[in-house]
Amino acid sequence: MSKVTVINHPLIQHKLRILRDQNTGTKDFRALVNEIATLMAYEVSREMQLEDVEIQTPVAKTTVKQLTGKKVAIVPILRAGLGMVDGVVNLIPAAKIGHIGMYRDEQTLEPHEYFIKLPEDIQKREVIIVDPMLATGGSAKDAIEALKKRGAKAIKLMVLVSAPEGIKTIQETHPDVDIYTAALDEKLNENGYIVPGLGDAGDRLFGTK
Repeated sequence: MSKVTVINHPLIQHKLRILRDQNTGTKDFRALVNEIATLMAYEVSREMQLEDVEIQTPVAKTTVKQLTGKKVAIVPILRAGLGMVDGVVNLIPAAKIGHIGMYRDEQTLEPHEYFIKLPEDIQKREVIIVDPMLATGGSAKDAIEALKKRGAKAIKLMVLVSAPEGIKTIQETHPDVDIYTAALDEKLNENGYIVPGLGDAGDRLFGTK
């Protein structure tokens, strides 16, 4: 069973409060998503492997730690996931970036893939999928399947707000993929929106509604 980590750092929770507010405009919403993504990436990267190396400081030789192991790929689910990419890159600047385009059928709520472009060595990288919302879990489930078909093995899912239904979907279909979220909300409503949620993240990010 995949691990679910709710990152309840005070700074994240404070910024998330502003993010949820319907009066928060596009400019501030976009900045907050970026800031929260950076703070979350700190926790998501906690288990990265380290190795010992010897260096010369201005005072003496010493043994210190540096990153080793797999390199990172950040894969946003379009379009809302784009709002989180720069936040993660702020912390992991050498990461490569892939893209998966998904849209949700408004009637059936089912996701459909329309675009995918990944680093050629995706199978050798630790992949962090980013998307602000984990609602039904359909888009994330299909994105993970698309990555696995192309050889990705080490995959994590990072979202801002999640619903129990979405968590259940990922745990049942991809028990090897750990989930990191800033909030686990109450439920989905009849339209498939997270309650209390924060509305349509894509529209609020890009000012399209």
